[in-house]
Amino acid sequence: MKEKIKNITITKLEKPKNIETYEVSYTQGAQRYHREVTKALNVVKVLIYHKSKDAFILVKQFRPLVYINLPEMAIRYELCGGREDKKGLSSEEIAKEEVLEETGYKVDRLEKITQFVTTAKMTLYYAEVDEQDKVNTGGGVENEYIELVYLPIKEAKAFMFNETIPKRPALMFSFCWFLSNRCKDLGF
Repeated sequence: MKEKIKNITITKLEKPKNIETYEVSYTQGAQRYHREVTKALNVVKVLIYHKSKDAFILVKQFRPLVYINLPEMAIRYELCGGREDKKGLSSEEIAKEEVLEETGYKVDRLEKITQFVTTAKMTLYYAEVDEQDKVNTGGGVENEYIELVYLPIKEAKAFMFNETIPKRPALMFSFCWFLSNRCKDLGF
């Protein structure tokens, strides 16, 4: 990242604002179990293909949750996306807003790749952009610092299998979808 992360402090919160923690107790067979869990929001993620650059647009950002567990991997490559926390908007509308906020590209059409459950529902979309779709600099909203990365398609497979590059499984799954379903369309 262009800006180095520094002056990190970690404080355990007694009353967190953005997360709900519960204990779930249940019986399975003859055994009683107790598990501490957190409630998660549904999320959207978008695989963005830049046609003239023949590259994926990824976002690179610092993830405090990763820092707690693996500080050396806390600056992570991801698909564009975010939580479904905007009342009255569909997941597709939220995905389009996230693309605009994070990358500066305006997309009119998204293709749904799939939906699956991680801790909550994750809906994956695919979008294609070009330079005429760029309407602002992106970089996220006021409480985000996002760097854009253009990853050439020809480097995607090596990127996926490079264990030293921190990334999420949804990114790798989306690359596999693209390489299986779109490369023929693009002449690969």
